[in-house]
Amino acid sequence: MRLRRGAVATSAGTLALVVLGGPMLAGPALAAGPTVVVRPGDTLGGIAARYGTSVARLVALNQIPNPDLILPGQVVMLAPPSAAGPSGNSASGSLVIHVVRPGENLTGLAASYGTSVAAIVRANGLANPNWIEIGQQLRIPVAVSASASRPAAIASPSTPYVVRAGETLTGIARRHGTTVEALVRLNHLLRPGFIRVGQRILVPAVRARSGPQTGWSTEGFPAATRALMAHRAVIRDLIADEARRAGVPVPLALAVAWQESGWRQRVVSSAGAVGVMQLLPSTAEWVADSMLHAPIDIHSPRSNIRGGVALLKHYLLRYRGDLRRALAAYYQGQGAVDHHGIFPVSRPYIASILLLEELLQP
Repeated sequence: MRLRRGAVATSAGTLALVVLGGPMLAGPALAAGPTVVVRPGDTLGGIAARYGTSVARLVALNQIPNPDLILPGQVVMLAPPSAAGPSGNSASGSLVIHVVRPGENLTGLAASYGTSVAAIVRANGLANPNWIEIGQQLRIPVAVSASASRPAAIASPSTPYVVRAGETLTGIARRHGTTVEALVRLNHLLRPGFIRVGQRILVPAVRARSGPQTGWSTEGFPAATRALMAHRAVIRDLIADEARRAGVPVPLALAVAWQESGWRQRVVSSAGAVGVMQLLPSTAEWVADSMLHAPIDIHSPRSNIRGGVALLKHYLLRYRGDLRRALAAYYQGQGAVDHHGIFPVSRPYIASILLLEELLQP
């Protein structure tokens, strides 16, 4: 696929923030279940084999819509959270979760939490107390008196979240129905303007919403853009339907389609790309033959969208969830990415879609 210019509609002045992490604390009465963070190249089958479980169990536990599509940075629970702490944690104490930061060691952590190195080793089953990794989650047994003096965030129900490329604390707060201030307090962030890709933070648990879930939001867009999106709701709903059908994240599919065409079917690029997903006839033929095994009519909105979403899914799988490479392939072509990597001209396109995806999150 040749380079094309897409329709870009984003709010001006939006700043993507980069990250440095802080400690993460969880509720004292609830021990976090074991989790693994997906790395590039991981598959659900590989994770299941590595940790002695099954793909079916991981799918059910994590409510994964498509077992063939997991993304780097995604947190996968290996077992449900336990209502009790690990063995050795008595009723007179509580348990907090700490994420290891650069330069930390067990001696310093034990002093900070008023416990002992031996207690941390027992709580986590550590084979080598001198070896802990940055980003590792450690269970820290602490006395009731010590935990009572900590911020109220400890007692608040919370869930882990892994920061993805292009995300900001503001966007994460909006997506989870909380505030930046609450995230800063909960995670003891010293510099809330800086978060890093792959950083694990806690977000306040929210009650289940009543009513149907749309899977996207337009609240972060200017009023004029929201009006355009509402006017093109029929196309928007087709994109969402096809994304769910293919197991592709709805906000991502919506973001790609808005970047490409502004959710319009009658758009034709100077290179000859057609429709909502801006498919070249040759690309549509390739997708039809090798992916969908059914014909694609690029002039039909639903068929065009189905082909574009299938292509996006193909790239996500090919590049093992590397979103930047997948988007680059959608823009500059698979062969170009395979042989030359991401072209500089593709970077603004990728950044725009990542921002759009964040703004379209539920």
